[in-house]
Amino acid sequence: MTTPGDELIQWHRERCGNSEKAHAIMKDDLAGGKLPSATFGANAAWRAIMLIAMNLNVVMKRLVLERVAASANWETRRMKAVCLHLIGLPGLVVHHARQLVVMLGCGHPSNELLIKVRQGILALAAVPSG
Repeated sequence: MTTPGDELIQWHRERCGNSEKAHAIMKDDLAGGKLPSATFGANAAWRAIMLIAMNLNVVMKRLVLERVAASANWETRRMKAVCLHLIGLPGLVVHHARQLVVMLGCGHPSNELLIKVRQGILALAAVPSG
């Protein structure tokens, strides 16, 4: 190519976008680095589920976490951070009076964020589709 080097590098960066980052997230965060089976169909199903999980993670970060916790930049955080702050909270699941109750530890720094996230998800459910 006769294009100058700096323009070629810029063209390559624009062309590739964030595909390497997306592949790293699929491989490292969502267990896409090692396929579970030797059969094509099982691996295809595994990959489809992994892609659905990745897309749901992105949607939830954009629609809920960015609105609820505007001070922290959740859109750029990876799944490990979401697990640490929201999914892997210490708690106890209790069946009481025909209801499922999740009891969280008092004073955990992520409790307030979790409550705001749940309220954000409920607000999404009230929006009419279409």
